[in-house]
Amino acid sequence: MTRVNIQSLEPNAYKAMFELEQFIGQSTLPKETQELVRLRASLINQCHFCIEMHTSAAEKLGIEKGKLEALKAWPESALFNGKEKAILAMTDHVTELSRRHVPDDIYEPLKQYLSNSEIAQLIMLIVTINAWNRIGVATAMA
Repeated sequence: MTRVNIQSLEPNAYKAMFELEQFIGQSTLPKETQELVRLRASLINQCHFCIEMHTSAAEKLGIEKGKLEALKAWPESALFNGKEKAILAMTDHVTELSRRHVPDDIYEPLKQYLSNSEIAQLIMLIVTINAWNRIGVATAMA
């Protein structure tokens, strides 16, 4: 079955998405953190296109394959430090908003690792990858 191609039918929608990507690209969040977030959200959303893209991008940044594999069960892994675990917890909760909201015990630990501006950047990163995942899944790119 052929599905719509949003990029060709509604190029301004894609332009807006790419502007969000430009904002994130200029953020102070490390590129490695960005790729871990993108990959984790894509795993939750089962967006295979994005999983492949962000796995490749993470490997190019030097993130070890073992760590990428451990993203599937990150809370139990010793491969992630406290900062990464706080970021991944936020990623999980924002990605799965229909199942649970972001409680204070998930939000508050971020404050010891990130500035308020970086928390805002992280939220926008999570929102953006979730939008891409949903586009990919809805249009059968994934």
